[in-house]
Amino acid sequence: MDVIDLKGLFVEVNKRMKTALDHLQHEFAGVRTGRASVTILDGVHVEAYGTKVPLNQVAGLSIPEPTLIVAQPFDPSQIGAIEKAIRAAGLGLNPSNDGKVVRIPLPALTEERRKELSRLVHKLSEEGRNSIRQVRRDANERLKKLLKDHGISEDDEKKGLDEVQKITDSHIRNIDDLQKKKDGELLGK
Repeated sequence: MDVIDLKGLFVEVNKRMKTALDHLQHEFAGVRTGRASVTILDGVHVEAYGTKVPLNQVAGLSIPEPTLIVAQPFDPSQIGAIEKAIRAAGLGLNPSNDGKVVRIPLPALTEERRKELSRLVHKLSEEGRNSIRQVRRDANERLKKLLKDHGISEDDEKKGLDEVQKITDSHIRNIDDLQKKKDGELLGK
């Protein structure tokens, strides 16, 4: 094995770690802060036409004001199913409809709820860090196996391990920054 293969390993490590980071960002988007965001409804699935479909496929979502989301059904006959799905999603939201649109007011977060969400953010962050560390473990095992199989020299293995650690540290820092930012939004720091 030569240096080009090591570069391929680093590219793969970077890609897998970025995927873990992207997943965490998506999870964070679903954690509600004080402001309305249509991403909190990403997990809502509506019973429509005999199957469950994501809410954004049966209604247009908009945010006319900071604490209100409006769902405009593409098919007005689905308004009841949309309202029911939002209630059943366990998001603590209380939608109402006027026959044309579903209004979803976002209640102010209590201090206790903010702390609860902050704990969730910390848990999600730790899961993200664990994913990153797992990618590092996989890469390090591959490097050790290459050395054992005489595919690379000891110097190349050491350089490889150092590079994998640098990539890992960078991604862990990104997770820490995301966590700090989300905590700031939740707790007003």
